[in-house]
Amino acid sequence: MSDYLFMLENHLSAAQSKMVMEVQNVAAEANVNVFLTGGAMRDMLGGFPMRDIEFTVEGSGVKLAKAVAAKSGAEITDADDGRKAAALLFPGSVNARIVMAHQERYGKTGAKPHIQPATIHEDLRGRDFTINAIALSLSKASRGLILDPNNGIGDLEHKELRAVSNYTLYHDPIRLFRLQRLRVRLGFEIEERTKVQYANARAEKLETHIPASALLEELRRIADEPNPGELLSVLDREKLLPLFSPALEGAKLNLPAFQKLQKAHQLIPFGVNFELENFGLFLYLLTEKLTPKERAALVKSLEMPKEDVALWQKLDARSHKLGVTLQSAKLQKPSRVYHALVKEPGDQILYLLLRSQHRLVQDRIRNYLQKYLPAAQEITDKEVLAGGQQPGTPKGEKLRESLINARLDARPKKIVPPVEEAAPVPAPPPVSAFAGARRN
Repeated sequence: MSDYLFMLENHLSAAQSKMVMEVQNVAAEANVNVFLTGGAMRDMLGGFPMRDIEFTVEGSGVKLAKAVAAKSGAEITDADDGRKAAALLFPGSVNARIVMAHQERYGKTGAKPHIQPATIHEDLRGRDFTINAIALSLSKASRGLILDPNNGIGDLEHKELRAVSNYTLYHDPIRLFRLQRLRVRLGFEIEERTKVQYANARAEKLETHIPASALLEELRRIADEPNPGELLSVLDREKLLPLFSPALEGAKLNLPAFQKLQKAHQLIPFGVNFELENFGLFLYLLTEKLTPKERAALVKSLEMPKEDVALWQKLDARSHKLGVTLQSAKLQKPSRVYHALVKEPGDQILYLLLRSQHRLVQDRIRNYLQKYLPAAQEITDKEVLAGGQQPGTPKGEKLRESLINARLDARPKKIVPPVEEAAPVPAPPPVSAFAGARRN
């Protein structure tokens, strides 16, 4: 096993590792070369949490995605016929993207590119930034081989963001946002020539060529950032936020709310299954200080679909019933609080934590995130098997639920301090027969 494969195994969760194996096996059966690329390689080599799992194949990504979905039970959530790419949702809430190795040629700034199939080497040389242009072969003949034609590994070591070519930002101006987003998330510096390219692109107002669809997708990515408030602050200084809405500046940029959101995110235990759709809550906080007219203008300028609008404009109404439930006197036991929240959408839980006026609601959500959810995760399949049931079956899940209830509702053991033996009292000294005579 190569060092890179060993590194990969140590960065993947159990569900991600299973997903990588499934994609690798299906690609081998189809006799196509498959590579781990993009953000997955950047994060693995840079020592960051692996957020985006991307596979690049020398062939149709959509065709391979359909074969993977048929074998693994994954769901195809989106498909791009132009790039022959597809997004997949695997069991365990694991997301991945399979894309065809391709080249993009631009007729003019901001125009739709002409896409044609390519080799993996051609694909990597045509990417945006060098740290995103690294690949790890998962094919049988070359498994574990690293491909780095732009020296992205060196830039990761130097913590620099460097454009692959002198026209990276000119070809696709949405990369102006991506550059700032990576700078904030990774804490890297922008390489000098890339900094000059950025300044020249801004001087020519290339950001005005970004289509509404690309801006909307970028807003989704900002919502999924670990610290969206910090990124919004940077975009405000860079004068890029008006592209979303001219109203997003000054006091109407709701940065204090995003600071509270950041603290709420920190309460979510690492590694637990907490499903969270960030976009609705993000939009709610982003537009909270805007007027109805300004919100309508934002929706129109981004050509936002109705389902996205409903995510944030109906968030308060969607969360109302849960807020009432969490005030109930029936939720005295921790297990009842746990079951009242465990199947609820994550955006509603965090919304109530941020906006509920009831202290009891906030306290119960904090206890759920910090105490009950981690404790419930401690009940493993091994304990279900020890109870004589098969994990995943109705009886097995019923047993798991009873074990969770017992764990959560168990009274903490009282610690009785050890009783110390009393030290022996020394006997009084004998009284002298002449003592009284001396006093006289």
